[in-house]
Amino acid sequence: MKPEILQLSPILIPDINARLNERYTVRPYFQQADKAAYLREHGANILGVVTGGHTGITREVMEQLPKVEIIAVNGVGTDAIDLAYARDRGIRVSATIGALTEDVADLAIGLLISACRGLCTGDRYVRSGAWTKTATPLVPLPLARQFSGMRIGIVGMGRVGRAVATRAAAFGCPISYTDLNAMGDVPYTFVSDLVELAAQSDALIIAAAADKAKGIINAKVLEALGAQGFLINVARGSLVNEPDLVAALEAGSIAGAGLDVFADEPHVPEVLFALETVVLQPHRASATVQTRTRMGEMVLASLADGLAGKVPVGSVV
Repeated sequence: MKPEILQLSPILIPDINARLNERYTVRPYFQQADKAAYLREHGANILGVVTGGHTGITREVMEQLPKVEIIAVNGVGTDAIDLAYARDRGIRVSATIGALTEDVADLAIGLLISACRGLCTGDRYVRSGAWTKTATPLVPLPLARQFSGMRIGIVGMGRVGRAVATRAAAFGCPISYTDLNAMGDVPYTFVSDLVELAAQSDALIIAAAADKAKGIINAKVLEALGAQGFLINVARGSLVNEPDLVAALEAGSIAGAGLDVFADEPHVPEVLFALETVVLQPHRASATVQTRTRMGEMVLASLADGLAGKVPVGSVV
């Protein structure tokens, strides 16, 4: 008999799903209307779990899986998992660490260019037919902000932060960063104080993998960033104090923002919808076929290793 796997969130790559079903008896928990009854029926036989970073798995569900050996997260976030409980139970937890780096960094730069150059505003201007109704040959849109050469401040110089820095440096941007400590293996300027980093930057890009930090980008940081500054977040929505950000954008205290993550997804502050200075994405930094395939491959490898008693690549417990 094939090992039984509980699937808490879908995988969008058909080949990965086919291989998952070929190797395991997959119990699609995420599709069930009566999840409690489904767990009562199948929980005792589950050896592995597939879930997403945002979905995670509650302690209550884990408690009903007495034989589970591995929880494979199809993502990098593990804050929705009780890792201490998993560790006490001897349950391995893995994430697809490293698979998302390039795409997330690409989107960070894309969001910043879009916000600086008003790409979404220009797109809407053309699509609406407004351009054809303009009385003069000059487009009556505000002049944009040049991206090349901007002073970039990066919050978190981990995998994503470094990839963002490489891309920004190619545009001639001076790079500064903050992290828990200065890093001797990067050529960028370390600034220990976040407020000071914001004050020295034309754009602040949040790339920290800090699951537990909350609201570190607050009114004081945004004030230091200033009326010509841009905020980009491809990390965690919880890192930004959203009321402070909304207030700064409405008041013009900062120039604009590019946001892929939010504090209470999928609920986005509706006031942002009407602001042309903001570029919004529905948490899609890793949403390419290439990256999602890599992530799926890592999930399959983690399940195989975990059930074989090995430590999976990307193990966090």
